[in-house]
Amino acid sequence: MFVTLLQSGYAAQNDVMYNLTTSEAFVMIIIIAIVGFIVQARLRSVFAKYSREPLPGGMTGAEIAERMLHEHNIYNVRITHVGGSLTDHFNPATMTVNLSDEVYSGRSIAAAAVACHECGHAIQHAEGYAPLRLRSALVPVVNFSSRIATWVIMIGLIMTASTQSTTLCWIGVGLMAMSALFSIVTLPVEYNASQRALAWLESSRTLSGEEVEGARTSLRWAARTYLVAALSAIASILYYITLINNRRN
Repeated sequence: MFVTLLQSGYAAQNDVMYNLTTSEAFVMIIIIAIVGFIVQARLRSVFAKYSREPLPGGMTGAEIAERMLHEHNIYNVRITHVGGSLTDHFNPATMTVNLSDEVYSGRSIAAAAVACHECGHAIQHAEGYAPLRLRSALVPVVNFSSRIATWVIMIGLIMTASTQSTTLCWIGVGLMAMSALFSIVTLPVEYNASQRALAWLESSRTLSGEEVEGARTSLRWAARTYLVAALSAIASILYYITLINNRRN
């Protein structure tokens, strides 16, 4: 049974790659990189726009984050400041919501949206949200595999010239696939955190009407950066698979 499954998987892989060349896969990577650049530029533009939109009540991002956490009965997470722009993140190891300059002290719609998004991750952690637990479990594996995957594939390709064996190459692809899996698992984590943020901002009457739409637009463009990252990871795997198949043939 196991051998049959392996043979079926190998046949399916060949079917998928039959019409995809290495150059086409490389072009795919370039296109996704260009799209990623556009999305990043648009995100910064949207964030800048809504950073100029004042927040009703005049609370800072840090104050809103603390309020959201407390209303969800979370008191063991600290709100801290981190340097940079759009460097905001929740760290489960230190139980901190780390907010960037523009968000921590900002009094804008964008600051509120980002601060609440990061608090959404803290709430996910408190509730044991399954995709977040899976992503956290993948972190040490991905940290290791991302450092050596490309090197393993390259060494494998060099060895293929003399040994005709692609085993090491496929091990490298498997390691690279862990990063792709991480990117895919990240998608529901990020989208869910944004949904939690928007729901609370509206239910708490922190934002209303067009203000909520502004926050939604900001978070939507932020989420698209993670979508592009996932597509890029998948395209990289396809590129190396075609490269290995061409070398073997």
